[in-house]
Amino acid sequence: MLDPVCSEEVETALVEGKPVVALESTIFSHLGLPSPANRDALDRCIGAIRGGGAVPAVTAVLDGVVRMGLEGDEHERILGEARKTAERDVAVGVAQRWGFGATTVSASVAIAGAAGIAVFATGGIGGVHRGAEVTGDISADLDAIASHPVITVSAGAKAFLDLPRTLEYLESAGVPVLGWQHDWFPAFYTRSSGLTIPHRVDTAAEVARTFDARSRGSSGVLLTVPIPESDELDASELDAVLQSALDDCERSGTTGAAITPFVLGRISEATNGRNVPANLALAENNASVAAQVAVALALTH
Repeated sequence: MLDPVCSEEVETALVEGKPVVALESTIFSHLGLPSPANRDALDRCIGAIRGGGAVPAVTAVLDGVVRMGLEGDEHERILGEARKTAERDVAVGVAQRWGFGATTVSASVAIAGAAGIAVFATGGIGGVHRGAEVTGDISADLDAIASHPVITVSAGAKAFLDLPRTLEYLESAGVPVLGWQHDWFPAFYTRSSGLTIPHRVDTAAEVARTFDARSRGSSGVLLTVPIPESDELDASELDAVLQSALDDCERSGTTGAAITPFVLGRISEATNGRNVPANLALAENNASVAAQVAVALALTH
């Protein structure tokens, strides 16, 4: 069974009932943002959580141990080479004693749930891929959100996914999908995908009350937070890049997990790297909102 080892600070916070926000480690590794942006992301996300009155807890598999929160001198370890670790891979990482397994959304949600931490901040979640009716390609993130008692705070899902089907999947799984002070489902680099959000919330207290009132105690909530307006990328420019990249994926036979890095690489080229500061801004913003939610939740428990 999953049994995370908490850092001293996180363990103390949990015992004392202080708010804690979990973070994934993929974004901070070589698999996420390029150096030195990954270090900047780590510093900004941790700073935003602490500034909001909560304790940050980075998830990872280090030396075969599932970790919830790192000691200060361990942060350097998650900035380099890593093995991508989804929920299904955590047990293998433990059994094979991986040096550093960088946790994805699904792994982080599972670890947070096992540790009793109810709020998790990330950049964007995975979802139903285009053509999934043929390939069956659906991100494990969705099942994890539906299966663990955690509020996932994200900037929606990436625009190259099948966003209508992603929302349908979450509805079928009984996951409340909330829009943070916004009426539209965000698409990571852009504030709106053109799809209306099922439910708008305007305060952290509303999010906390929704979480406490959900019908399935084992399931989670998705809180979508649009990228700050000043950091949003041009939607029309992105649409053209995405379509071209997806067409190239089909022609080259690129499928499954390989699609995401391929498309993101094309976005980086087309925007001359403007996607990196946008990614940093939305990750920091999500962490800030997550801290507010964690504080509100702690006040109700």
